[in-house]
Amino acid sequence: MSTHRPVNRDAVKVMASMVAHRGPDGEGIWSDADGRVVFGHRRLAIIDPSPASAQPMVSPEGDLALTYNGEIYNYLELRDELARAGFRFSTQGDVEVVMAAWRAWGPDCVKRFNGMFAFALWDRNRKILFCARDRFGEKPFLYTQGHGFFAFASEYKALLALEGVAADIAPARVVSFLRVAGDGLDQDSETAFPAIRQLPPAHRLVLSAPGDICIDRYWAGEPDPHAARLNLAEAARRFQGLLDDSVALRLRSDVPVGSCLSGGLDSGSIACLVRRRLGNDAPYHVFSGRFPDTPADEGVHMDTIAEAIRPVRHETAPTPANLIEDIGAFAWTNELPVDSASQYAQYCVFRLARENGVKVLLDGQGADEILGGYEQYFAFYLAETGRDDEAAIRARYPGVLENLEARHLRLPHRVRRILARLSGRGSDIAFGLNPNLVSGSAVERPESLRAALRKDSLSGFLTTLLRYGDRNSMAHSVEVRLPFTDHRLFEFAQGLSVRILMGDAQTKRVLREAMTGILPEMVRTRWRKQGFLPPQAAWMRQGLLAAVEAVIEDPSFARSPLWEAAWWRRALARFRNGDDRLASALWKVLATESWRNHFVARAAAQPKHTPLA
Repeated sequence: MSTHRPVNRDAVKVMASMVAHRGPDGEGIWSDADGRVVFGHRRLAIIDPSPASAQPMVSPEGDLALTYNGEIYNYLELRDELARAGFRFSTQGDVEVVMAAWRAWGPDCVKRFNGMFAFALWDRNRKILFCARDRFGEKPFLYTQGHGFFAFASEYKALLALEGVAADIAPARVVSFLRVAGDGLDQDSETAFPAIRQLPPAHRLVLSAPGDICIDRYWAGEPDPHAARLNLAEAARRFQGLLDDSVALRLRSDVPVGSCLSGGLDSGSIACLVRRRLGNDAPYHVFSGRFPDTPADEGVHMDTIAEAIRPVRHETAPTPANLIEDIGAFAWTNELPVDSASQYAQYCVFRLARENGVKVLLDGQGADEILGGYEQYFAFYLAETGRDDEAAIRARYPGVLENLEARHLRLPHRVRRILARLSGRGSDIAFGLNPNLVSGSAVERPESLRAALRKDSLSGFLTTLLRYGDRNSMAHSVEVRLPFTDHRLFEFAQGLSVRILMGDAQTKRVLREAMTGILPEMVRTRWRKQGFLPPQAAWMRQGLLAAVEAVIEDPSFARSPLWEAAWWRRALARFRNGDDRLASALWKVLATESWRNHFVARAAAQPKHTPLA
């Protein structure tokens, strides 16, 4: 959008081409009569794949135009409500529903949506651009402002194609992310690229014709006040009903829908609920990542779930050699550094789905943060309930409380850094980072279990995980849908007592209770969490270490503002001598430098296009 001059349509076409992988099924460019508002769109056709729902969509009156990414899962219910109010529809999709909802409810229309979305709507009569992002930030909304223009996109690479939008990075934010994966890149409006901002999750933006921006939060995830009065059986029944309805909404599609399947509680619960919805005879495709003959492999648990639901199974087994071969494309896809090799494994699972003709996948992301799935949450639980469950927690999760107490009592970073240098020990990645960029301030600790879940769900690691899922799925033109990020589930979980969330020494207790008789017992009562993480130490020894060595030995590494090169050379030697604890830190060096070489440098070198004609 421009305040004074026409927008350069050719620049918008280039931006759209940069994200063609997000929408290979169609493309469109629209401009308002004066040329000062131009939308570009790439379409991934899921609901109403007919040309009638092509985008950008313009109202019959010509006063509204919309470019929209994502799905409004409850569009049928909203469509019926709007039709009763007198609105008429000419398509079978959700895009037209968004425009009608704007006419009916204005900016508050987003409060009625159950979905994942990022969109921009131009209202010619009001002379405003209305933009919004879904509650958890499943779909991205990035933007930049220049001299007389405002531009937005789903990915950084599209905005970095514009003249005046520099690919310079903010080293302090990258260092913050490297230290704490949920910090520094996704939890607020700033990004790793100072020239680019993001609309935070659950926010809406109004841009007026003179160029004034107003941003506000439309959803805060307030706890369900009725949930606190429920006992465990009542809470489990209510939760099961909400989750089942969330799954049903996310099965709405005019193309095949499958699921990601690990051997865990979250994806297993979704898979079992999907099978109940589809019936026993409907084909149901599931896609899994395997790490055969390693402790990271979950094949036996996958087999248990598969025996119960009888899906059509597809498996991939990524290797270090695959990663080295794909690392350039993988870094270009993700656009920011990734925390672990599990993101590459996820990338491979989504590629497998596309190779088998499945464009939509359900996944279990979000359950851990919303329901208390990580063992470190027990510290908050015990602080609120006393020590009644402490013995049971220590027995079921050996060492978890000792690790938490040791972490809480750690010496200040500056002192630990000196001791690590003197002793030649220590695996904290902060020891290998530029000390001028490592903040010495204490990390803010939530005061309760509910606050910890809220932070991690709405402004912590889940936001990062959702970015990974979006980029890795869209790289292969696959849409990933997440039943656990239904806002109704979050509000319900926030209202539950801590004993229903994590009592009886159980993570995600209400989910486990809700899945009784639905999910195989071997999986339902699998207490220790195993993340979807390749054996990184083994992968290092099987081929990745040579790539890490090449990075650290390159003269540019010592000149980087991020790293303390001498520490990393010592870390390499220690890893070669058997210190596997350094595998995670070494991975982060490889991931970050691959990002700088294959994304930042490439984006900086690409041709630039003036945003205004």
